[in-house]
Amino acid sequence: MEIKEALLHFCQDYVRQKKEVLKKRGATLQESLNLETKSSAGDKHETGRAMVQLEQEKLGQQLQEIEKMAQVLKLVNIGAPTQKVGLGNLVRTSTAHYFISISVGAFKEENGNPIFCISPSTPIAKLLLGKEVGDTFVFNGKNHKILELI
Repeated sequence: MEIKEALLHFCQDYVRQKKEVLKKRGATLQESLNLETKSSAGDKHETGRAMVQLEQEKLGQQLQEIEKMAQVLKLVNIGAPTQKVGLGNLVRTSTAHYFISISVGAFKEENGNPIFCISPSTPIAKLLLGKEVGDTFVFNGKNHKILELI
């Protein structure tokens, strides 16, 4: 499998796993909300329901974020030839390697080197976007050079 395919699958698996975890958590919360029964301590019951509903709201927000990530991944075209850094590119710099897609952490290459999967909205990606092989930029006070664009 080509490296960019592997990177895209890594990102897609992350989104799929996160979505499954959040859906399971949502089902558990719904179940606990359904099981809440009125007790003699009415205030305790209402507090319990309110807490579960707050958790459900947080969960809903997390699901929205995951859906946004899934939408970004649908826009990633790993086969498009390019001369400038953009979505779906693997950028090898003098200090690190980046896959411009969604922020999901580091993917380990077969040789053990990490490739950081980053969103276009991250500070480093904002510096990379539109640049070409040979271009340099400064990030965190260090000079970086783009060595390869795949």
